[in-house]
Amino acid sequence: MSVVLRGITWEHARGYGSVASAAVASRAVVPDVEVRWEHRSLQAFADQSLEELVRAYDLLVIDHPHIPHAAEAGLFARLDGTGHDDELAVLATQSVGRSHASYAHAGGQWGLATDAAAQVAAYRPDLLADPPRDWPGVLALAEEGRVLWPYKPVDAYSSLITVAAGNGEDALRTPGVFLSRAALGEAMETLRALARAVPAECAGWNPIQTADALSQGDRFCYAPLLFGYTNYSRAGFRPHRLRYIDIPASRRGVHGSLLGGAGVAVSARTAHAAEAIAHAFWLASAEVQAGAYFDGGGQPGNAVAWDDEHTNAETLDFFRATRATLEGAYLRPRWTSYIEVQNALSPLVTAALCGDLDDDELCARLDAGVRAHEEDR
Repeated sequence: MSVVLRGITWEHARGYGSVASAAVASRAVVPDVEVRWEHRSLQAFADQSLEELVRAYDLLVIDHPHIPHAAEAGLFARLDGTGHDDELAVLATQSVGRSHASYAHAGGQWGLATDAAAQVAAYRPDLLADPPRDWPGVLALAEEGRVLWPYKPVDAYSSLITVAAGNGEDALRTPGVFLSRAALGEAMETLRALARAVPAECAGWNPIQTADALSQGDRFCYAPLLFGYTNYSRAGFRPHRLRYIDIPASRRGVHGSLLGGAGVAVSARTAHAAEAIAHAFWLASAEVQAGAYFDGGGQPGNAVAWDDEHTNAETLDFFRATRATLEGAYLRPRWTSYIEVQNALSPLVTAALCGDLDDDELCARLDAGVRAHEEDR
């Protein structure tokens, strides 16, 4: 009798096409197990209740900041000690930056990195022969009216962390402090200059909307900070292809971009734990990541796929051209309530960029939000 596994991912070719393609391929390997994937919106991917999802699905594609809460609340099945430790050891050696480690918590492994991402830069090679490689160059191009930058709350928050880290200070590393006043002021000076030079609607845009705009007209040619999507580098996805490259260099080079990506986890409520765990490891394996997963539109999380000739040839060298940024990426705090903190603080950064808060007010309110979280723990 066949086993049917239900999975949930997010609504995009990168999120859904990848796992759906791999599910078809898996039937040739494990014919008695069928994996049926469904998708939810990108916003729901970020904030929908995991308690609700684990009751309905066997497999979940999730964002790594959810791992500490999911592990301590008993929502996800532990993946180490399940007969796959040799595979787990191999995956640890095939991590892109700290992606693999971002799904570990309290000595256990609660997810596997199937998608690696961080904020990177993108440009139109048919419109711009020599993209800027540092912030003075970015701002000069922005003054010409040719730059886009998504800064809706979560993206503005991510950009503040990325720019500050590049300048030399990692956010949320000192108790009660988001960033020192000096570090926040320096990063906000760069971001305010950028916000003044891009279209006002960028305050409500996410990376997908920005990549869509960049790839479909001829006015804009570059974006300095947005989460990468290989789909826009592939022929035929949009009228024009984007080439992704490392973030603009700061004092620490291309260091400090906020690490994103996604991983596959197994519900602790599943009635088919053995089959679901086996599929998760299969999905994260190098061969599948560089093959069916990528071919379905996915952005692999396995470093073997990032080094692969085929994946790079199909994406204008996306993986090689952004690898340094991923290797130096910033890992968010491993707090069980981290997502709540991020959701609460992110709108403040966009508000400041829109002129509703000055840097003193922003600094005070970010620090207050961090302290409130610490008092609640």
